[in-house]
Amino acid sequence: MISIPDRIRRWTLALMLMMVVSPGMAQTRWPENGWQVISTQQSYTTLLSHLKSAVTDNGMGIVTDVGPTQVAAQRGVKIPGNRVIGVFRNDLAVEILRLSVPAMIEAPIRFYVTENDDGTATLSWKKPSAIFAPYVAELDDDERAAALADKARELDALFARIAEDATQR
Repeated sequence: MISIPDRIRRWTLALMLMMVVSPGMAQTRWPENGWQVISTQQSYTTLLSHLKSAVTDNGMGIVTDVGPTQVAAQRGVKIPGNRVIGVFRNDLAVEILRLSVPAMIEAPIRFYVTENDDGTATLSWKKPSAIFAPYVAELDDDERAAALADKARELDALFARIAEDATQR
């Protein structure tokens, strides 16, 4: 039989563990390899709006726009703002498809807007060159591999411009 003090200690430990892993207490540590992360002083809704404008201003299209925040709210659960914006353009899709059919699973490339505890927001994304690197490495044709690597670097610059436009407005 477990004594009352032991039971209290176990419940206290269990409660402390639940608090540490609860969504409200989650820590954000971005992977270092291949990621770009920009912390801003903008609110979540402002950064999201600026990002969408920057995408279209830079000639790209919003292909997907999804996140759990609104659906969670409909269920009565409040979580910080969290949105994934998939960005691409058809001519780029065709070019990449001609170089590597498997690589197109990665399109659209996503920006991630997250709300911080202090009310500010962060913009993050995986660099296209990091996303497409495995496909470049798998191509047997050196010319196609070089062309896909070049296209990924072009996308790196384009996504960096979009991010700069969105975060500097």
